[in-house]
Amino acid sequence: MIETFRNAWRVPELRRKLLFTLFIIIIYRIGGAIPVPYLDSDVIADWFKQNDASGNFFSYLNVLSGGNMGKATLLALSVGPYINAQIIIQLLTYAIPPLERMAKEGPEGRKKLNKIIKYVALGIAVFQGWAYYRTLAGSSVGAVIYTSGWEKWFSMIVIILCFTAGASLTIWLGDQISEKGIGNGISMLLFAGIIARGPSAVWNLIMLMKTGEAKYMILVPIIIIIFVLMIAFIIFMNEAERRIPIQYAKRVVGRKQYGGQNTFIPIKVCMSGVLPIIFAMAFMSLPSTLEMFIGKPESETGFYAGLMRWFSYRHPFYAILYFFLIIGFNYFYVSMQYNPVEIANNLRQSNGGVPGIRPGKPTSDYFKRILGKITLVGAIFLGIIAIFPIIFGAISGIQIAMGGTSILIVVSVALETVRTMESQMMMRHHKGFLE
Repeated sequence: MIETFRNAWRVPELRRKLLFTLFIIIIYRIGGAIPVPYLDSDVIADWFKQNDASGNFFSYLNVLSGGNMGKATLLALSVGPYINAQIIIQLLTYAIPPLERMAKEGPEGRKKLNKIIKYVALGIAVFQGWAYYRTLAGSSVGAVIYTSGWEKWFSMIVIILCFTAGASLTIWLGDQISEKGIGNGISMLLFAGIIARGPSAVWNLIMLMKTGEAKYMILVPIIIIIFVLMIAFIIFMNEAERRIPIQYAKRVVGRKQYGGQNTFIPIKVCMSGVLPIIFAMAFMSLPSTLEMFIGKPESETGFYAGLMRWFSYRHPFYAILYFFLIIGFNYFYVSMQYNPVEIANNLRQSNGGVPGIRPGKPTSDYFKRILGKITLVGAIFLGIIAIFPIIFGAISGIQIAMGGTSILIVVSVALETVRTMESQMMMRHHKGFLE
């Protein structure tokens, strides 16, 4: 990876793209330090510190925003509205025929679809800004300065507009990176936000070791070793793929013979990325988010108290349900992305087939079996990565600031960026026809 960055820096055009990407990331981080008017940042920071491990929807958004949500800055919503809009439109693409046709129209169709995603993201940003304001203005937080009179309504409008403008600015910065920089813009901003929390996580571990307790002196080096092993495991699973051999039949056209070559269809083990974890995390955060709006149960008995207890971040049921939800959402996402019948039909139309498998339904059944096995392996991998910090925190009593989901996002974006730079360097160093 370091060698790839070094080689890319030597190419003037790639060097300009890298510097432009770095410049946009700096602007993004500066925007994450601009406070929103009429909010007490100290009160918000204390409240988030108390509720950071509760598993509610705002702690999930705090991860996506790189800690900006916990400081209630201008970019508090960050990439959250855009990611949610992208997921919603992607799901609706398979349910609404006009959106499906638009997705298959090529670059022009994708431009129209991206415009729709931005409008949906704007609506989600307004709703999330309002929900965040209601939470901060509630009696449990009390972070809004003006809570009565005309100042209350004016401060509410200003706060919601600031959050919405910050989300729109994030989308615009991401588009600038995608057009003029390196890699996917939104992914790079998400990567930068998570990496920015790294120094504070390391400092917390150092402070734990400074206490001098034998427990922390042993656990902190173990955490570092686990962190390195987890990165290696994610890289291995991210690059793992099943290659299905494909053989094309020979055909004679005039005096020339076409086809006959052997190739393969690569199917990645972790083809759905981090999306099943995001789906499951959003679902699991609903009860604790409901508690933020309704309030804590008055007694320890009853359905409401039992529901909050079972969906607590530290309850074993939370980790078990979280694990199985990730597996279910992974199967759901892969079934939308890969259609075995369509793959089999495309192979038959191009005179191709799997050796030893008859064309048509036997081929589609073969792909279904392969996808089922690969999807299960990928889902178990994502589930282990997601619930490992929960299990480790329950055993050791130390909450890991950068969980498995954050590491998975960072490693995936880094590998994708390296692949993008390698492909661009290969295009520039590829020998021409006359060479």
